[in-house]
Amino acid sequence: MKRGDERYEAHGPHGQHGATIGAHYPNGQLTRAFRTALSHADPATRRRAEARADAWERVLQGMSDGTLEIGSPVPVRGLPSWVTLEVVRGGFATGAAASGGPLLPYEIEAAGRAGVPAERRALFYHHLTDAGLAELESLLDSGRYQVAVPEEGALLTVAWLLRAGDSAAALSLLDRIEPFADRLRFLPRPSAAAPGDAEIVHRRTAGQVRSALDGRGPSTAVATMNEALAVWNPFADELLTHWLLTAEDGRVGRRITDGWLARGEWLLARYERLAAEHTLCAKHRRPKENLAILRTALEETVTGSRPARPGLLQHAVDSMVRRRGAPGSPEHGALREHQAGIARRPTHGGFARILVERLAPLVQEAGIPGLEPLLAPVTGDEERRTGVPAGSEVPAPLREIVESALAAPIGTLVERGVVPSAEVMAELVPQLVAWTTAQAYADEPLRTLMAAVYRAFRDRRSLLLLNLESQVKLTDLPWVRAVHEHRRPGGGAHGGARDALVRLGGLALRGFPGTILPNPLISELDALARSAHVPVPLTEELAADIFMGAFSGKFVNAAKLAADVLEGTLYERYYGIDYAAVRTIGDTRRSGRFAAPTSRSFAGMCAERAGVPLGSYRPAENGMVIEQAQILTSHNLAALVHPIGVDPEGGWAELARGAFATVCRRVERVHGNPRPLGTIKDAAYAWRQAVFFLALCGPRDQIAAAAWMQEQADRRPAHAAARLAPVLAGLRHVLLDRGPGGGSLDGAAVPGARRFLGWHAGRHWMRDAGPYVNAGL
Repeated sequence: MKRGDERYEAHGPHGQHGATIGAHYPNGQLTRAFRTALSHADPATRRRAEARADAWERVLQGMSDGTLEIGSPVPVRGLPSWVTLEVVRGGFATGAAASGGPLLPYEIEAAGRAGVPAERRALFYHHLTDAGLAELESLLDSGRYQVAVPEEGALLTVAWLLRAGDSAAALSLLDRIEPFADRLRFLPRPSAAAPGDAEIVHRRTAGQVRSALDGRGPSTAVATMNEALAVWNPFADELLTHWLLTAEDGRVGRRITDGWLARGEWLLARYERLAAEHTLCAKHRRPKENLAILRTALEETVTGSRPARPGLLQHAVDSMVRRRGAPGSPEHGALREHQAGIARRPTHGGFARILVERLAPLVQEAGIPGLEPLLAPVTGDEERRTGVPAGSEVPAPLREIVESALAAPIGTLVERGVVPSAEVMAELVPQLVAWTTAQAYADEPLRTLMAAVYRAFRDRRSLLLLNLESQVKLTDLPWVRAVHEHRRPGGGAHGGARDALVRLGGLALRGFPGTILPNPLISELDALARSAHVPVPLTEELAADIFMGAFSGKFVNAAKLAADVLEGTLYERYYGIDYAAVRTIGDTRRSGRFAAPTSRSFAGMCAERAGVPLGSYRPAENGMVIEQAQILTSHNLAALVHPIGVDPEGGWAELARGAFATVCRRVERVHGNPRPLGTIKDAAYAWRQAVFFLALCGPRDQIAAAAWMQEQADRRPAHAAARLAPVLAGLRHVLLDRGPGGGSLDGAAVPGARRFLGWHAGRHWMRDAGPYVNAGL
């Protein structure tokens, strides 16, 4: 976290620090938004920046007048915690509800059909009438609706409860939401898409892809290039040919005839017509370009005077012939034919138009079940409509856009590269987890509804919280709580949730072995673990700029769980961990201002290992402490092994190699990077993954993998190999140079070896590692 991104201000009497959220960060974001809105060349970007500026102004106004309490789980005065808030970067609430604002088109249409005023309260009460409830029940049975924010599932829940005969729960729910009926959307959105296969997920919808392609007009740069190739290059050849007719002994302008002058007048008139019709390419107007030199000399000659700069004319003619050959020569003809072929190629805009037409018949709110018909070569009928030649293949960039909407099992999407990162995977997992956890409900329409509410809930942006406060939970929503009693006895989703937990955990490791689990994915795995009744402490990545010097009790539990998996292994030796001491931590209790139980011993152990004071409120030092907590707990890796039970098909050595490949790619990006600390941190996290995977291998596999890593490092650019050398030397020392107690990187320095950590309060050694870096190579 850069120092300019700090989101708190530390203050307190007599040096006793208490963290509060100050205005420095919002003011910085407002300034950036204003700057972009005023100066960016793209109108759409300016409009988005204006919207961000407006949001940050509302944040600052709310902080100033007291209507916003940033850092609280209930930050907006007058709105309960279950209301979905509009949240901007950094977790700041703007004071607005995401389900508020002006009526949306579907609400206006619903009011028109019902014959009631276009007001939310009128719509709310209409849907409590017999006619309105019948509409809601029809949606429940068909499943053809969308819940974009969780509140949009509230009235459907009321309708289901009344149909189920649970009037008491329905009335209780209405009591909770009715005070907000004039402000919030409690009505679902109609949709043409019915619920699909629970195992099938998609990254984008057909409609989203269609909109993206529809906005891809012809590229100005490509059109300009094609104009130069198809229009101005041939015209330049005509001028060159015309001047070559005047040459004697290699000097042009020596033989001027009346016929030559007459054709010159025709060429000049032709130039004026071309310039008026083809306006993209301006190269022909530049005085120093050969075409402009030949044209200007022709104008001067035709008007009766000799060229003002005959030497410049001769140089232009000579250079054109020398570079491409004389017009009519084999080499010149081959070049111009090649360029003409390029100009005749169909543009991406033409292909995009074809794809938009192909996507139109599909259900726009759903993913694409099959890509083959959409990505097939251009047909003859499409050629007649668009001019794109029949048989042409869809270009790769446009194929990737269409493929992003493929609906398939998540493992298939990872294998095909549609899901390129763990962060993108985390965006898709709620689609699968929603259906899995909803199996706890026996009634199918209720399962569909609760799955839709779950997906919408996972789209809520997290709030910036202090004092270890917790984010709102799904069960805090009044309409989810209202149907809790209608779950199957015993939950009903244990087996499916356990299978999904193991499958998704393994997929995350196999697909992205060098990436730590992102917080949204941890939330989904935690939801599956709870549904499967698997008690496992999964820990989120903490933000260094708002870390308050304390860890909740689940970090201690996670560290003790890691001890069960890692004590006595390469991982413990490499990072110098005393897991026996970790097992003795027993002071987890609720104290002070923190909302959750904490352990002073665990926080102190992390700070001691980091070599920095605890609770300094300096992001770099906080990051060092947090990284030690990640090391002690293995940041969820041990939990995936036990008790979750992930066992990769290819073995742990394969994952170690994959993680090290990520280390290499990231270390390569350090060289020449003016702000490399984030890259170094990510490389160190990937290295920790590699060490963990190696720790689960047998000795023979460990030695083979370490040798492979050295071979890979040797193949990298010199600056990357120099940075990786001390990292691998440290691994070899711990792995091979072991006495009775095992190799260690603590105590006396090991020549040429370093323990690779990501955070550093000073200048990180990897910024300047090796003679190649010092030499500036």
